[in-house]
Amino acid sequence: MSYWTTTSTPAGPFTLVVDDDAILASGWTTDVTRLLGRVAGELRPSEVTERTGSSAITDAVAAYCDGDLTAPGAIAVRQTSGPFITAAWSVLRKVEPGEVISYADLATRAGLRTAARAAASACARNPSALFVPCHRVVRRDHGLGGFAWGLDVKRWLLDHERARTELSATAAAGH
Repeated sequence: MSYWTTTSTPAGPFTLVVDDDAILASGWTTDVTRLLGRVAGELRPSEVTERTGSSAITDAVAAYCDGDLTAPGAIAVRQTSGPFITAAWSVLRKVEPGEVISYADLATRAGLRTAARAAASACARNPSALFVPCHRVVRRDHGLGGFAWGLDVKRWLLDHERARTELSATAAAGH
C-alpha cells in the first residue's frame, strides 16, 4: 500500500511518499506529483492515497527536528539507479549528522575518485531528502552547492545539525 503524508518542520511542510514502510520520496513540498516524478519508474506506485496521523516515519521526522539527528537513519529507503548513483546514495546514508563532505569526497567514498560531477548528480537526483542526507554535501570551497528543496532549507538543516552536535559535544565534555 503506497501513501503520502505531509508533516510540519521548521524548514516548511515536508511530504513523504511511502510504500510498505519504506521511503520512496520525500522533500520540502506539498506537491505529491513532483515527488512521484523523482521515483524511479519501476518503483513508482500507480496510485497513492493520503494518510494522516503519526507513523514511525513521521515520528522520525519529528524526532530529527527535536534534536535526535539519527532518527531518519533508522527508516528504510527504497530507491534505485545506476551503480555509481546507488553507491553514492549508500555512502550518503553513512555520513554522520553534523559531518559535511565535498562532492569530491562523496565521489571518492563511492568508488570513483574523479567523479565529483557525478556525485553532484547523485545528490540532485536523490528522491529521499533527509533520509538520504544529500544536504550534508557541499562544494570544495565550502559553498552550499545546490539542493532540490532550496538553499534556505539546506542551510537550516546544516545549521540545525551543527548546533545539535555542538551542544552534544559540550554536554559530553561536561561543560
